[in-house]
Amino acid sequence: MDINPLLDTASIQISGLSEFSGMQRADFKSFMSQSATLLEKTRDAIDSATLERAIDYVLVAISKGHPILVCGNGGSASDAAHITGELVGKFLKERRPINAISLSANTSILTAWANDYDFESVYARQVEAHGKAEGVLIALSTSGTSKNIVHAAKTARVIGMKVVALTGEGGGTLADHSDVLLAVPSTSTPLIQQVHLCLYHYLCAEIEARCFA
Repeated sequence: MDINPLLDTASIQISGLSEFSGMQRADFKSFMSQSATLLEKTRDAIDSATLERAIDYVLVAISKGHPILVCGNGGSASDAAHITGELVGKFLKERRPINAISLSANTSILTAWANDYDFESVYARQVEAHGKAEGVLIALSTSGTSKNIVHAAKTARVIGMKVVALTGEGGGTLADHSDVLLAVPSTSTPLIQQVHLCLYHYLCAEIEARCFA
């Protein structure tokens, strides 16, 4: 086998990576500054009363033994798993687990339902299965327009659940189907997701502290 083409390809890839890495290093401070600025804008855009409502809804659900359902797509699906990991496991305190389910985590349900029916209702179907009146759905969508997330929120509210939505600027369609809207004032998906992490870490910390005082 002539390995020269492979070497040439590897050389091109390494060269490209070096240029890309250099560009990233040059832009790092700017990127971090954008992130810090958006955190400050979000701090000013979301008032404490809105966050208190979200926390209260979750505490009521926990007191009644209802599950906290969480869903998102892509990176937000990972955020959904992250949130339930903090609630079921622990955030800071040693305590009993909180009943929380990531609707994004069960691949058998997702693939079976999407294959046999459609992807738009994969989360709504699970909300029907697990949701209870006075329970909570935490819905993540950076655009606020993801059809399966909006459908899940609509279904949750029909059941009598409260919907806490984490979105980007304006909240999109999801804003009309939420009881609490935590909208990050940006249209940049990566930056929005970074702020979502801060928002749900704060929520998890407060829920844990108050539920297990």
